[in-house]
Amino acid sequence: MDRQEEEIGMHQAHVSALQAKHAGLEAQIDEEAHRPMPDMATLSRLKKEKLKIKEEIAGL
Repeated sequence: MDRQEEEIGMHQAHVSALQAKHAGLEAQIDEEAHRPMPDMATLSRLKKEKLKIKEEIAGL
């Protein structure tokens, strides 16, 4: 495998890891939002994290 293929593989792995983290945050947000008394500070923090990851994915 040449260097370019290796870099492409690493890039894809990084994007996949970010997408998995994004999906995990989405699940946490959904879980928190459906509690009887959702913690709005936690929801806000999770949504900000999710947005940062989405922006990072878009920038790649």
